[in-house]
Amino acid sequence: MSLPLLALSLLLLSPPGALAGDGYPPSSSKPILTPISKDASRYTIPIKNGAPLVLDLAGPLVWSKCPPPLGTDPCKSGVCAVAAETLSANATDGKNPLYPVSFPANVACAPESMLAPLPSGAAGVAGLARTPMSLPSQVASRLKVSRQFALCLPGAAIFGGGPFQLLASPPVELAEGLRQNPIQLVDNPRNGGYYIRLHGISVNMEPLALPAGAFDLDARHGTGGVTLSTVTPYTTLRPDIYRALRDAFERVTSGIPRAPPVAPFQMCYKSSAFGYTRLGPAVANIDLVLDGGRIWQLPGASSLVGVNDQTLCFAFLEMGPETEKAVPGSPAVIIGGYQLEDHLMLFDLEKGTLGLSGLLLGIRTNCGNFNFTTGSSS
Repeated sequence: MSLPLLALSLLLLSPPGALAGDGYPPSSSKPILTPISKDASRYTIPIKNGAPLVLDLAGPLVWSKCPPPLGTDPCKSGVCAVAAETLSANATDGKNPLYPVSFPANVACAPESMLAPLPSGAAGVAGLARTPMSLPSQVASRLKVSRQFALCLPGAAIFGGGPFQLLASPPVELAEGLRQNPIQLVDNPRNGGYYIRLHGISVNMEPLALPAGAFDLDARHGTGGVTLSTVTPYTTLRPDIYRALRDAFERVTSGIPRAPPVAPFQMCYKSSAFGYTRLGPAVANIDLVLDGGRIWQLPGASSLVGVNDQTLCFAFLEMGPETEKAVPGSPAVIIGGYQLEDHLMLFDLEKGTLGLSGLLLGIRTNCGNFNFTTGSSS
């Protein structure tokens, strides 16, 4: 999903002040809201004339199929055309949509052949990276809101900061608390993706035996490190890390009846053998150890995935040659969409931080519980 030539060309072709919003009505400076749907293993938002754009956390820009008269070959000598297009969403108070909002955006043109890997009906990609031409940066510039955005997969995205409330008993506002104690992102000078510092992984509170520096980012070459990805369906790990994690999980589940593996997964179980809690199948937790000893806990709902009515599989994959196509730079760990689901993530592009909730199922709600009933704009 990486488009380095398009990104470079777009930056070169964008005229001075292209994001200043001149000639358009002044904004009310409210954040904007859009629903997030899941199509197969990709997440989309209907922000381009109602047509879905695929969310890509590492994507440097917004791109879609070129409109006429640019035709099917908009790129010549590595330079691609840029179209000024209108994107649409709803203003929000963080609790409900309020009223429709449309705004102009610079959208890179791509030949129709580039749409082939996308879900059926997708019109392009909404890049969310820490770059000037990503969707969050363009929204902030056009609508005069903060360079923050919130993702809750699959469910809702808010661009521009503010509250983020989910239906529960009673309704719960999550954003402010997450902003008080965020995770500092790690800069990768080679791309604008979202990297976090990981110090270790434990299974059932037992640390994996890995060499020092196994998760480190090589800033000079932009390789290694731990990144978040919405276009990688499941968390994918370098072979040495994956095998250590798989073997540890296999040991703590040795008494659970196995099922035949279902591709692409290596280890599967009979689902009837598990008890269930509101955090999913009752199984040992996988803990990601972050800065300051903080723990990102992955219970059964995040570590096991149902592939049919009888089978649950270990929802982690071993890195292979195809990984580079989705996430450049050969990270040590790519935390994929399945493990990000039902967590609220608050990205602050100015401060370089990530606010991260635990699994929302633990507080009896989920990302699908945003109230999309139109509220009052007063």
